[in-house]
Amino acid sequence: MEYRTLGRSGLKVPALSFGAGTFGGQGPLFSAWGDTRVEEARRLIDICLEAGVTLFDTADVYSNGASEEILGEALIGRRDEALISTKLGLPMGDGPLEAGASRLRLVRGVEAALKRLTTDRIDLLQLHAFDGTTPVEETLSALDDLVRAGKVLYVGASNFAGWELMKSLAAADRHGWPRYVAHQAYYSLAGRDYEWELMPLAADQGVGAMVWSPLGWGRLTGKIRRGQPLPETSRLHQTADAGPPVDDERLYRIVDALDAIAAETGRTVPQIAINWLLRRPTVSSVIVGARTEEQLRQNLGAVGWSLSPEQVAALDAASAVTPAYPYYPYWREGGFRQVNPPLV
Repeated sequence: MEYRTLGRSGLKVPALSFGAGTFGGQGPLFSAWGDTRVEEARRLIDICLEAGVTLFDTADVYSNGASEEILGEALIGRRDEALISTKLGLPMGDGPLEAGASRLRLVRGVEAALKRLTTDRIDLLQLHAFDGTTPVEETLSALDDLVRAGKVLYVGASNFAGWELMKSLAAADRHGWPRYVAHQAYYSLAGRDYEWELMPLAADQGVGAMVWSPLGWGRLTGKIRRGQPLPETSRLHQTADAGPPVDDERLYRIVDALDAIAAETGRTVPQIAINWLLRRPTVSSVIVGARTEEQLRQNLGAVGWSLSPEQVAALDAASAVTPAYPYYPYWREGGFRQVNPPLV
């Protein structure tokens, strides 16, 4: 397994990490993702650790805390072999104090997560969304206290807009508080919006991308193809409306390109889609999920080899979209915006 530095930090993370959203199976969305219990989770974690996948990502809202509980129990006796990443900030109930990134919510949320995870520290804590009702200074000051107390080691964000992330980084720099070293963001061949603003920001500011849903919300599994009905076993029947949209014709162009490269390389469609992501600037780790041992082993096959420049170019062309304003006018001519390091 290749290890990469997470943003502008000293933390080394595996190029692939494991997403525990399939643990628990509670609620309409997460029950469609999976229903992994403790014994199954232990087996999947065994496979991950054997392969060098040491980072496990979860969140308090995943199955209403059950994902954290199962991950924590499955890691008993192996806690120091693993890095735990969790997220908080989305609603955990209907009350006014059960959502957001206020000091009260963060302190309570971390204490509750530590109990569910059966651990004394969270290696990477990410805010699951930007809280526009709480001053960023309050949020970052509370995170600073949690880091100083040793309950959190590194901090990050998830699903932030560019201005929200930059505002937070500027405030952290101004006050000497911990900076976000990670941004957990949606990025895939079927969803390349991350490239227009968040990727240049990440390159300039030293924020590593932890990519969620690298298979385009289940669309790049190799089971969806032009002219064929959606397979009965696809979770998209239940979850499509909750995930990022993609135009059907563009999706079929991407799948056609993936199929052609699969025939050339002998690799699977998911392996090719993940390998493409691993070559992209600012990507520190790609989060893969699995309901079964077979799915996990297939995803692990995305590392240890590289697409050719010609294959990358074919995937780039098949998945290309015109970016939104203000990026598209100069993007057509190659663009004038530059960052250090350059996005190549």
